[in-house]
Amino acid sequence: MTRKTETLATVGLFRSLDAASIALLDTQCSWRRLSGNQWIVDYQDVSNDVFFIVSGTVRVKLESISGREVLLREINAGDFFGELAAIDGEPRSAGIIAVTDVTVARMPASVFRTAVHSHPDVCDQLMALLAGQVRMLANRVNEFTTLDARHRIYAELLRLSRPETGKPGQAVVSPPPVHAEIAARVSIRREAVAREFKWLEREGLIARRRGALVLTDTARLRQLIAQASEA
Repeated sequence: MTRKTETLATVGLFRSLDAASIALLDTQCSWRRLSGNQWIVDYQDVSNDVFFIVSGTVRVKLESISGREVLLREINAGDFFGELAAIDGEPRSAGIIAVTDVTVARMPASVFRTAVHSHPDVCDQLMALLAGQVRMLANRVNEFTTLDARHRIYAELLRLSRPETGKPGQAVVSPPPVHAEIAARVSIRREAVAREFKWLEREGLIARRRGALVLTDTARLRQLIAQASEA
C-alpha cells in the first residue's frame, strides 16, 4: 500500500501537523481495506486502538436488550472512532460496520495519546468532538423522553438533511433513507415509518425525487416537534 493515497493528511484532527509529523504517524498505523457490510469493531470488544477513516463511510450501531439494532450515527472519510476506549481502556460502547468499501488506519492507543498530549490543536479538537457527542446524546435522550414515534421521525429527518441551495426553508436527504434505516435510528418498527412517510407526503411536507428526499417545509416540521415536546 502506498503512502500517497493512504495517509492521515486528510484527517481533520491532524490539520495542524506538518508533513513530517503526519508521515511519522502514518508509519505507526496499520492499514486495512474492508468491504461494505463488514464489521470493523464489535460491541464490547476489548481492544483500545483508534480507527481513522481515510475513504468510505462507516456506521455506529448499538443492540438493545430486546435485540433490535439502533443506529447512532455515520462516520465519513476524514473522521475517526474508538477514542473513548483509547482514553479509558473500557470495552467498546458500540459496534462499527462499514457502509461502503472503506480504508482505515488503525492507530495504537499509546500513539494516539502521545499525539493528543504533544499537539494542543489536536487536544482542543478532541475535546470539542467529545463535547459534541455528549450534546448529541443528550438531545437524543430528550427526544426519546419527550417525543412520540412520529415526531422522533421528523427530528431524525431534519438531522439527516442539509439545506437546499437557493430554496429557503427546504432541505434534502441524499441518498434517501430506506424505512428500515429510519426505524433503526429512532427505535421503532419499519411499518410505523412507512405509515408516517405516507402522511408526510399527503401533507406536502416531503417529496421524492431522483436520489433524494426533499423536506419541503423544515420550519413546519420543527414547529410540529416543538408542539409535541410541549404537550
